[in-house]
This record gives sequence, structure tokens and C-alpha cells, in this order.
Amino acid sequence: MDDFKTLINQDKPTLVDFFATWCGPCRAQAPILEDVKQRVGDKANIIKIDIDKNRDLAMAYRVQSVPTLIMFKNGEAVWRAVGVQQADELERKINDHQTTKSDEY
Repeated sequence: MDDFKTLINQDKPTLVDFFATWCGPCRAQAPILEDVKQRVGDKANIIKIDIDKNRDLAMAYRVQSVPTLIMFKNGEAVWRAVGVQQADELERKINDHQTTKSDEY
């Protein structure tokens, strides 16, 4: 839980895939996330959270269907989607939440 909080509290986007091993669409999402990770490199963290092993996190973020993807930046959820998301859309969302000069004070 502490590692999770550390990751989502970073200035760079962290995309969290809440999934279940028994979920077909979750299995379809996995290679898409691998592709996105290759595309964005270290511009974002991409992590997977098994809802059956991490029920407290799933409940805390109101995950009711899987896959649920939530992007965090500085500890706040800035984007959320349910269902399989395509690589182009995920890459666009990550780029939209990159640190820009206007984000700095």
C-alpha cells in the first residue's frame, strides 16, 4: 500500500490497471499496456493491481468492473475508464497529463 501511494503521488502520470486474472477483457488489455509502456518509456508509470489480491485498494477507488484504468498525478485521479482501452488513446491521455511549464509554480 505504501509503494502504491508513493507511485501515485509522483509528478509524472501513473496509469493503474485494476484487473482480475479470471477476466477475459483484462487479458486483452495486458498486451495493449505493454505496447503503451514501450511508447511512453519513463514518461509514465504503468502498474497492474489484481483486485482479488488487493481488495482494499479496489474498494478505496470504487472499482466495480474490470478492467478499470485510473491515471493518477500528484496523488489525484485525473482520468478513469472502464473496459478495454486502445493504445493510441492511452498514450494520448498520458501525454495530456505530462508536466508542462504551466504546471510549475
